[in-house]
Amino acid sequence: MSRSLLVTGAAGFIGANFVHYWTRHHPGDRVVAYDALTYAGNLANLDSLQGQPNFSFVHADICDYPQVLGTLREHAVDTVVHFAAESHVDRSISGPDAFIETNVVGTHSLLKAAREFWLGGNPVVSAHRFHHVSTDEVYGSLAATAPAFTEEHKYEPNSPYSASKAASDHLVRAYHHTYGLQVTTSNCSNNYGPYHFPEKLIPLCITNILRGLPLPVYGDGSNIRDWLYVEDHCRGIELVLQQGAIGETYNIGGNNEWRNLAIVERLCDSMDARFAADASLAERFPSAPGASGSSARDLITFVEDRAGHDWRYAIDARRISSELGYAPRESFETGLERTLDWFLLNEAWWKPLLG
Repeated sequence: MSRSLLVTGAAGFIGANFVHYWTRHHPGDRVVAYDALTYAGNLANLDSLQGQPNFSFVHADICDYPQVLGTLREHAVDTVVHFAAESHVDRSISGPDAFIETNVVGTHSLLKAAREFWLGGNPVVSAHRFHHVSTDEVYGSLAATAPAFTEEHKYEPNSPYSASKAASDHLVRAYHHTYGLQVTTSNCSNNYGPYHFPEKLIPLCITNILRGLPLPVYGDGSNIRDWLYVEDHCRGIELVLQQGAIGETYNIGGNNEWRNLAIVERLCDSMDARFAADASLAERFPSAPGASGSSARDLITFVEDRAGHDWRYAIDARRISSELGYAPRESFETGLERTLDWFLLNEAWWKPLLG
């Protein structure tokens, strides 16, 4: 049976990748992309889908309950995939209010609207799903040798961002247990790939190298993150929507831990190799170190560590692997090369975002 999906945060990084993935693999489904188009939401991310018969875009805020409910009714939505969130830890430290508003109040607005449309109307939409996309950061920080986060790991959020996501996770759980809303939740590790807004580590380093700007590394760069190519994340969500048990949580990870400094150095070396092999890159990006034959590593700049910087995140994805057959298709090496390819080919996308 075909679905009618409402995808929140659909013009953001992961949301846009999911919309592209879903429309390619499920062309018979209707996708309603919903986004407030804040600084990290870019309608250009969805340009190639505009005008397609099974795609529509709604420019609105998830905190606008009447608009959310009206959208659910207008498009007879049976599936919500909820990406919309403020997600940058640094911004949550300097301005936490927006994170509480979007991540907590906004999620509650969606849940209320979904409950009203699916469980309180006539007829009741019995076959429905509210899938909530969360983060590994709700689990807190791991020591270097500690086991990776499982779905049973207790919540210990350490930043306003992760605390707001933890609160939204609990609201989703509560709407299932209290009202019977058919929900699933996924907690993912750090994503990277196309359409990644250039404030996060990997796209920031790529675009800064191409502009000859410093590559800021917090502290000594020894913090560890687990990395997941964004299309692998989309496939994991697809499996949860198709086969996941109602009311359950699935961790989606890449089994791929890297120290921050090692990632920056790998990006530098890969970019240096590309400039050495392709003379046209020096003409396109004359400010890049590779254009003058120097190394991008010269741009690495160590900066004061982030307040409350979590030491390590790592996802144990054995549950989704054993129960739903999930496995990442991209290694970090292949995914990083695909990401570099995309940014080199899409200068017209990222340059306007940087001023």
